Order: sequence, then structure tokens, then C-alpha cells
Amino acid sequence: MPVSEELFERACKVIPGGVNSPVRAFNRLDRAPFFVDSAKGAHLRDVDGREYIDYVGTWGPAILGHAPECVVQAVQTAVAKGTSFGTPTLAEVEMAELICRLVPSIKKVRMTNSGTEATMSAVRLARGFTGRRLIVKFAGCYHGHVDSLLVAAGSGALTHGQPDSSGVPPELAELTIVLPFNDEQAVRNLFRNRGKEIAGVIVEPFPGNAGFFLPRPGYLECLREVTAQYGALLIFDEVMTGFRLSPGGAQQLRAIEPDLTTLGKIIGGGLPVGAFGGREDIMNHISPLGDVYQAGTLSGNPLAMAAGIAQLRRLVETDAWSRLESLGARLEEGMLRALKDTKRHYTFKRCGSMFCLHFTECDVVDLASAQSANFAAFKHYFLSMLKQGIFIAPSPYETAFLSTAHTEADVDATISAAKYALKN
Repeated sequence: MPVSEELFERACKVIPGGVNSPVRAFNRLDRAPFFVDSAKGAHLRDVDGREYIDYVGTWGPAILGHAPECVVQAVQTAVAKGTSFGTPTLAEVEMAELICRLVPSIKKVRMTNSGTEATMSAVRLARGFTGRRLIVKFAGCYHGHVDSLLVAAGSGALTHGQPDSSGVPPELAELTIVLPFNDEQAVRNLFRNRGKEIAGVIVEPFPGNAGFFLPRPGYLECLREVTAQYGALLIFDEVMTGFRLSPGGAQQLRAIEPDLTTLGKIIGGGLPVGAFGGREDIMNHISPLGDVYQAGTLSGNPLAMAAGIAQLRRLVETDAWSRLESLGARLEEGMLRALKDTKRHYTFKRCGSMFCLHFTECDVVDLASAQSANFAAFKHYFLSMLKQGIFIAPSPYETAFLSTAHTEADVDATISAAKYALKN
């Protein structure tokens, strides 16, 4: 029996489902997950000695690849001084200054330990600042496992969500309204009827948790216009897109300034991290200045700060986004060619270093169109790619990521593997 299978059997006895995050279980793929032994650059090596070209990138943080020297050295230097202090450090100030410099909409920022903590805190702050109760989110946008955001899509502009998880009280879910993504009219209708009750709108500007798809021209501008008109806060969840699509994230690409932004992943260099920030008048409502309470024993942890600072500085110094766009364009061209050669009419979406192959012939613009995909086709594709040494997310509803450590040879090998998987 392969070592990975043995480890999974052991894990299932002591960890629910054998994993510490559900998608790692490879559910519905008829095989156990592989267990990683080590990673370097764009490659993973499992405990059975197999190597993979990795497009999961620890679900986004590994934008420089795995174990980049600058991050490793920064962490080694930091850990020698201590792992946690419970008091302020210079690194926290440097990280905050760096974030505020790179993201113009952020004037003040508070660190957390995860993206979930960041979105939870941003929603609480929006309610505290406005004195209102309702939050609007969009079907297909994931904002962590926060109770008030774990709701399924409603069937209309005024339909309240229902809990998407046991343990979430319906009364709490009713404070969240779910709209279809990319539907401007649904947004305008809702605000016309209930705008003065809405504390904030939280959105992934480029959704990356239902596969990957893009906002239509004018859609994000609509959200900015309507929230400003009715005094609600616009919250961009850039946990995934922050510092990946550009130095200033998706908001820089679309030239839109939200009121609050949540961050994570890349700013920790692979260590647990999150952050939320925005307008100074809003952020000053956070304790100890204001009456909105938020805290965390390990928030601003010196190891995470050291790793994140090193990674962000390297991205800026090397203009990594040009490299990522070049690799992304090469991959996109090759994938579209492979689809044409194999006479498949699936949908491929990409922006910068984020991409997804949707196993549907319709254009993917929201959750409903993403869910039209053929799971059996995805399963065949995933297993074939894995057998050929290419690791993509074990779910059709996840984004793939390039890193600066990927080479043109990696990309070309991936295109060849994809062509084989699509043809056979």
C-alpha cells in the first residue's frame, strides 16, 4: 500500500474525514489524497517519492513558489528571536506601512490570523460603523466559514439566505441577503427597497471559489455607486486576489476604491495570516479607539510578518506581475489550442496568474453557470493530470494559481498533459 494511503487511514482515525480542511480529502474522486513530504519552487514531492508541478500553491499564498529563499531566510532570522511575544513588534508596523503604501484605499489596517477572521471582523465593523444589520453577499463568493456568511443563494433580490451549514441559526442567516453575481439590476432593486437597512456589501471582486470568473464591465462600478448612494460600506474580499493580480489587487485593476478590504494568503508568505483595512474614519471604530471589539493573541505574529514582508518586497522589487502575466498568457494560449485540437468547447477563464478550466460550454459569469459543468469530465481530467504529474485543485470549483517559480517548460508540459487528458 502506498505510504499516502496508509497515512490517510491513520488520519481518518483521529481527524474528521482525515483532513483539516474539507477539500483536501479528494471527496468524489475515488482515491485517497496524496501526502506531501516537501516542496520547492513550483514542485511538490509526496511521501511516495512522486513529484508534481503544482498549481494549487497552498491555495494562493505561494506566489513566489514554495520555500523561496527570501522568505526562508526571513523566517529563520525571526524565529531565532522568538516565536510570539503578545506585545507590539517593529515587523507589525512595517507590514502595515507596506500594505497601506501598496493599496491606496487602505489608510489603516489591523492584522488577524486568517482570512476568515478578517472577513468576520470587516462585517462586524460595517455593522458597528453604520448601525445597520443587513449584509449583502453574492452566490459563488466565499468569505470563510463565518456564520453570517455561510448562506446559500436566494432565488430573488429580497430572498433571505438559509444556513449553508448545520450549526448556523436561521435567525442569523436571515441577516444576510444573497444575490446572483454580475446582476446589476438585482443590486439596484434590492437597494431601492431596503438600502437604508444594509450595513455593507461584501464581494470577491474576481470570484475564485466557484472556479474562477470575472465581473462584467461596469458591475463593480455599480456596487461602488449604489453603496455610496445609500450609505452602505463596500467590502472587497481580496484574500485571494490581493497582491496577486497587481500590487494593489483587483481594485487597482478596476480603479475602484472600496471602503474596506480583507487580505490574507500572500501577506503571510505561507504562514497563517489575515488582515482588514480601509478608510481611517471607519477603522478608528475598532477597539481600543472605538467600540467595535476585535482581538487575537497571535495577530501580527512575528514569523508571519517576517515571511509576508519578505514576500511582498520581493514581488515589488522584481515586478513579479509582469512575469506572472507572461506565464499566464502562455498557458491560456496553449490551453485554448488544446481545447480546439481536441474539439472540446469547455470554458477557460484567466486573469494574470489565476485561471480555471470550466467543464461547460456556456460562458461562466456566476455560480449558476459554473455549476452547469460536467463533474464526470472534471474527474477524468483531474485524475489524468495527476497521473501525469500535474496537480490542480481536487474540485471543479477552485481556482488554479501560477507562481514566479513556474518555468516555460512547466507550462508547456502542463499544456501537453492537458491535451492528452482532454483527448483520452
